[in-house]
Amino acid sequence: MTDSSLVLVANSGDGSLSSFRLEGGRLERLAVTDGLDGCSTFAVDTARDLVHAGVKGAPAGILTLSLDRESGRLTPRSRLDLPDGGMNYLALTRDGESLLGASYGGGYGISCTVADGIVGEPVSRIEFPNLHAVLPSADGRFAYFVSLGADLVAQYTLVDGVRLVPLEPETVAAPTGSGPRHLVLNEAQNAVYVLTEFSGEVLHYSRDITSGELTLRGASTAYDTTKNLDHSVFGADPLEHHYIWGADLHFGGGERRLWSSERTESTLGAVAVADDGSLSAPESFTVTETQPRGFAVSPNGAHLVAAGELSTTISLYAVHDGDLELLQQIETGHGANWVRFA
Repeated sequence: MTDSSLVLVANSGDGSLSSFRLEGGRLERLAVTDGLDGCSTFAVDTARDLVHAGVKGAPAGILTLSLDRESGRLTPRSRLDLPDGGMNYLALTRDGESLLGASYGGGYGISCTVADGIVGEPVSRIEFPNLHAVLPSADGRFAYFVSLGADLVAQYTLVDGVRLVPLEPETVAAPTGSGPRHLVLNEAQNAVYVLTEFSGEVLHYSRDITSGELTLRGASTAYDTTKNLDHSVFGADPLEHHYIWGADLHFGGGERRLWSSERTESTLGAVAVADDGSLSAPESFTVTETQPRGFAVSPNGAHLVAAGELSTTISLYAVHDGDLELLQQIETGHGANWVRFA
């Protein structure tokens, strides 16, 4: 039987979400749902067929939608207003009963309960400059936020699965000026990997699975060093200065590779992960959609779907270890910047 998966893509420029079906190595666009102003992040509750999407506007908010898996249509269900600024990253924990969010523009992070498809008012709130991402541990006991503006990872225990209580210490440093942006945890939960925007590195933190505390262990470059990109700085235009512009990070199948995207040269590369968690730089890079802010790897690791902020198409690739084979390009919308398998 042929595997079939749904792929959702946020088109920030159009304020829409596109739904695709991946079957037999091809993508079919099923539907486009409008009314998601400036959507640039969403989290999928596959058990309940819910999508929690960060939207902009006056005020910004989190819009929860019901997903029809047959048609790909999304139907609005509830909305939480966020007058202090919209979310740049959303992540579910406790089997979809809690939602974590990070706001770059607002400089704050939140934790909320979710009940009957309704996201409740924030239970906890933290503040660091330019928070860019948040991720819970698999057991829902801990949460980690990355602050691009302060070069740090903030670490918390989740009391009752939703209330953020800082660990001691509350923060763990990233290299000065690196701009930590996105993070992933491995399946064993003993390592956290962070992609930096300004230095284009993947940072390796070991994780104590009992206390939840992180310790920086090493790093690897994740951008194409043959392109002579310079180290970026906060507030600069990466394209004007030909600066590094790291974006997204995801594990490949088997967790032997960490795929990352870089927007100035519009490339995808795979950092190798050794048995001890240490990292090695990519051996090759694939030029992809223009300014690839977001991409996703299929659950079985066989396919990768990449979107570009300055493209109206997405690219579907077959993954061959550290190499990519282009299978298809298909229309999605303007400003595509977030991709998730559903």
